[in-house]
Amino acid sequence: MKNWMFLFMAIIAEVIATSALKSSEGFTKPIASMVVVVGYIIAFYCLSLTLKTIPVGIAYAIWSGLGIVLISAVAWIVFDQKLDVWGIVGITLIMAGVLILNLLSKTSAH
Repeated sequence: MKNWMFLFMAIIAEVIATSALKSSEGFTKPIASMVVVVGYIIAFYCLSLTLKTIPVGIAYAIWSGLGIVLISAVAWIVFDQKLDVWGIVGITLIMAGVLILNLLSKTSAH
């Protein structure tokens, strides 16, 4: 169970870091730039802990899939970057893929 918590922490850290990457304006804003660096360090460290028990393909699929969904939500709310219908369809398909991998696939380490 704690490995899934590490994966969740990796996803949250990556979302924070990626959001700050937009705010860093090409690493010209020092505070936002530090959030990017620290966030990615935390994200990759937590992801590495996750990989002790969760297969890399599953962990990465969940990490990147949920990261895409959450970053899209943050971009919509914080940066006013709206998705069109096809963008929403794509995000929905990504979420479906993550759910299928996690709930139905025997590849996942439960």
